[in-house]
Amino acid sequence: MKITCYGHGSLGIEVGGKHVLVDPYISANPKASHININELNADYILLTHAHGDHILDVEYILGRTNAVIISNYEIATHFADKGFKYHPMNHGGSWNFDFGKVKYVSAVHSSSFADGSYGGNPGGFVVEGEHKNIYIAGDTALTMDMKLIPLRTKLDLAILPIGSNFTMDVDDAIIASDFVECDKILGVHYDTFGYIEINHEEAIRKFFNKGKDLMLLEIGESIEL
Repeated sequence: MKITCYGHGSLGIEVGGKHVLVDPYISANPKASHININELNADYILLTHAHGDHILDVEYILGRTNAVIISNYEIATHFADKGFKYHPMNHGGSWNFDFGKVKYVSAVHSSSFADGSYGGNPGGFVVEGEHKNIYIAGDTALTMDMKLIPLRTKLDLAILPIGSNFTMDVDDAIIASDFVECDKILGVHYDTFGYIEINHEEAIRKFFNKGKDLMLLEIGESIEL
């Protein structure tokens, strides 16, 4: 399983011979100006919620790929109504796709489209594929529901927001890593704009002091599990 950072909450995952994009917000992010979205492959697109900083590039990418939207019912059918392929989910549900098993789990945030219309309840994803299991938290506060995840799945990586203001901060993310019982963390949703700028060295040190590994990837950088 290969995971590539595209900035903010945007990720690319290569798993099971498929390309999965997560929350593509790239073209309007000046920090990701060197990423060419015309070169991104997508068989599936996972969307955690409907905010513009997570779905901005979805329609453009769908227009040149045959990707399937995987999200909550409201977001999935929003894109279905535009003629795109979709697979709707809701909290607690799971489905076996050709790249692995996906479970839609809780997140504490908000979710609406740019026009203010309802975007359903926000969520996260647990993805099991190629004998590796990851948790994509999406935009969320620290929540006790995270403790449910390791009851069913032993995680190899937790992808957690750490920017504060709109989501968890670094200290809450450390607690979240305890809740999901995973000490290997990929930080997302930080530095994109002023509200969520963080001190990288301090964040890494805080995780290290708790015996945990926080990775802050450069945009375009990849890791392999």
